[in-house]
This record gives sequence, C-alpha cells and structure tokens, in this order.
Amino acid sequence: MRRTVQPATTREQQYLQLVQLHQADLYRYACWLCKNPDTAADVLQDTFLRAWKSLDNLQQPNSAKAWLFTILRHENARRFERRQLDYQETEQELLPDEQAGPEQCYEQQQLLAMMQSLDVQYSEPLVLQLIGGFSGDEIAQLLNLNLNTVNTRLFRARKQLRERLEPQPGELQIG
Repeated sequence: MRRTVQPATTREQQYLQLVQLHQADLYRYACWLCKNPDTAADVLQDTFLRAWKSLDNLQQPNSAKAWLFTILRHENARRFERRQLDYQETEQELLPDEQAGPEQCYEQQQLLAMMQSLDVQYSEPLVLQLIGGFSGDEIAQLLNLNLNTVNTRLFRARKQLRERLEPQPGELQIG
C-alpha cells in the first residue's frame, strides 16, 4: 500500500505529516540496520533532524519516503564515522504486534533471525522491500544498483530463506 503526502500549508505541517506517515517504517528499518532499539531511536531522531533542516530540498512530496530512507542510511553510516566508545551490539527485539499470538511472534522472531543471518548484500534489498515497501526500481535507486542486480539479490535472498526453512533430512517434523 502506497502512502502519499498531501500538500501542507506550512513547513511545520508538511514536516509533521512526513513524520506521522513514515516514522514506523523508518524505525523498523533503523532497528534492522542498528540491531539495537536504542541506537535505532537515536539514528531515527538524527534522521528527522536532518530532514527538518533539508525539508526545502524535497522537490517531490511523493518521493518523501525514499528521501527519508536515504537520509536514515546516511545517518547510520555517520555513526561509524564518529567514535563509538560505549557501543555494544545486542539482539534486536521484535517490534510489538498487538494482533500477533505467541506462535506468530515466535515465527516472526525466527524469520527475522534468518534474515539477519543472510549476507547484507541480500538482506538489505529484502528488508527495504518488506519493511520499507519499496519497489525494485526504488531499491535500485536507494542502493545505487542496477535493477537486474536488485532483482537477482531479492531472488537469492528468498531462495536462501526457503532453503533454511525446509526441514533437513532426518529432522523431526511436527504437525
């Protein structure tokens, strides 16, 4: 489902609208990138601060989501340029889903762990597609890749996930 930004009458309204529309997707993507909810929240805050400062550079309101995801990727890269003295990597907690039961939460957690175990060249396009809702063309632009390369990486990522989900010979199957 595509969300579009409606024209705002003031700069502040336009900014608030961008935050409301894209905050959840950006936070999920930041969690995936940072693998730490607190760090993700900091990167997201830096992203929105930079977006506020650069709001006048946003030429097409319909491309706001891709613009924000690009800013978030750059802000995440900037944190490695700065010295990280107290940085500890911790497991990413699954984002709460009020409608999910325990079985679904467990399955989501397993799938997330499998996605994180993929090489980043395969997991990043997959996460952008699943969490960000971006098309192949948009992912190609965000990652500065050819569309065929993106499609190949998405195909290989899904194939690797399928292989990991299939029961291994001699493995006990339940159900």
